[in-house]
Amino acid sequence: MDSKFIDIAEFDYELPADLIAQMPANKRENSRMLVLNRKNNSYIDKHFFDICDYFDENDVLVLNDTKVLPARLYGSKDTGAKIEVFLLEKDEKRSNKGEYWSALIKPSKKVKPDTLIKISEELSARIDKKLEDDGEWLIELIFNGDLFEILHKIGNIPLPPYIERKLQTQDLKNFDMQRYQTVYAKDEGSVAAPTAGLHFTNEILDKLKNKGVQIAYVTLNVGLGTFRPVKCKNILEHKMHSETFHISKETSDIINKAIDEGKKITAVGTTSVRTLETAYSKFGKICPCTDHSELFIYPPYEFKVVDRLLTNFHLPKSTLLMLVSAFAQKKFVFECYKHAVESKYRFFSYGDCMLIL
Repeated sequence: MDSKFIDIAEFDYELPADLIAQMPANKRENSRMLVLNRKNNSYIDKHFFDICDYFDENDVLVLNDTKVLPARLYGSKDTGAKIEVFLLEKDEKRSNKGEYWSALIKPSKKVKPDTLIKISEELSARIDKKLEDDGEWLIELIFNGDLFEILHKIGNIPLPPYIERKLQTQDLKNFDMQRYQTVYAKDEGSVAAPTAGLHFTNEILDKLKNKGVQIAYVTLNVGLGTFRPVKCKNILEHKMHSETFHISKETSDIINKAIDEGKKITAVGTTSVRTLETAYSKFGKICPCTDHSELFIYPPYEFKVVDRLLTNFHLPKSTLLMLVSAFAQKKFVFECYKHAVESKYRFFSYGDCMLIL
């Protein structure tokens, strides 16, 4: 592999549109789970409710407890033109001047600095300026009351574009508000769910704890970095968007002890992987911190912390698929994806998952 050129076409695959999950499994734990063994390049079809069979007291499970914001807002200009505002991240540097956020605006050609967008009686957005990042704007939110309460009242869960909700009834909105969120979600700040965690139930987490599995939590607020498409032919030219993460002292103690004792560390989702690997690459161990990750993992990355990975099936040519290809050897991963397509696994956010041992 040329160290200066890696063709994005290497991470492409054919996926029939009918395999893109539009709804989750009837119960979280009923998702299918393809279990990959990296030692002998074998795989076996299971269901998520079998997951406890693969864990014991020598394991640490790391979950991302971020919570998805109802970040998709619909408003209009004084001309009546309809505008969509998709909140991305609060701008902490301007917090003394007001409530500033980076956002995606659609259609962006209809706005300019100082355009006012009325979203509801309680909330408006003033366009401040265009940001250097592709397609992003800095906006000021003007509101009466508690912003998060307002967002929960009028905002929409920002489902990915491949989940098609042409007309969202209140029942569907309530359904997505519950199911596009992990059962352990705590810290609100993400614009997409850490989807590998969507399969867990409180009962399964209790079963794992009863087997002696240690559960540790990190927080990475999922932003554009996770789902922004790679647009360059040479993936080495792709720049990851920065995402904020937090690791507590309790979690750092659990993981450092596990590393010292040779316990297996299983990351749930690519966001947990990037949090742990970023922290270790910065500090040489896992330290309690609030920091930013711009880590782009692709073959032949050498993992420092994570031994096993639970993850969903990812989009062709995505940075997530590149991370998984680095974790389990690209040829083997693509062989497993081919099997998943032929076996009609359900793909992407509301789809099935794979456990890589």
